Amino acid sequence: MAHLSERALPALLPQSRLVSFLAWGLVPGMLLWSSVSPHDRLTWWLEVLPVLAGLPLLAWCHRHFPLTPLVQVAIVLHMLVLLYGGHYTYALTPFGDWLQSWLGLSRNPFDRIGHLMQGAVPALIVREVLLRRTPLTPGGWLVFLVISVCLAISAGYELIEFAAARLLGQGADQFLAMQGDVWDTQWDMLCALIGASVSLLLFSRWHDRQLA
Repeated sequence: MAHLSERALPALLPQSRLVSFLAWGLVPGMLLWSSVSPHDRLTWWLEVLPVLAGLPLLAWCHRHFPLTPLVQVAIVLHMLVLLYGGHYTYALTPFGDWLQSWLGLSRNPFDRIGHLMQGAVPALIVREVLLRRTPLTPGGWLVFLVISVCLAISAGYELIEFAAARLLGQGADQFLAMQGDVWDTQWDMLCALIGASVSLLLFSRWHDRQLA
């Protein structure tokens, strides 16, 4: 289990190629849509930067470190969320406005969805890398390390938001998407923790079958 077996890899390649084909169709198309007249151009650049950095890495993985279909789908979904949020800003997304009205919330919850994804998707990526490139096997230590890395990623992102606020002042307000909540940073990290934990709980067995 610690490494993707030689027999399993060829079996996954057709699925991986299909998912990669969908990724290279959906994500560039969404990127193009997202880039046309976004609500705030600076916020758009800040929000989609992970996508712009991730696409070359995804292309490299396709050739040198083919990811399981589950992880590829998760990455694509996360990229779509980032691009959608970047176009409108997270506080003003129409889908979030609809959820806010439907659930009777005091704020647009799309930012929370984004941070749930920020925990859920890296959890699967980190899990796959650790299982394929280290002697770790499924169990407590793997869960602990995956959760720890996800929290570190979330905390690092909050530090980036802090730096943006210090450097850009009010120009970073749309990027921060605090919506008046003084505990927004803590909620963001909690959402990432919940996302990572739920992702491991729901998808670990499925992930193991693809890695078997």
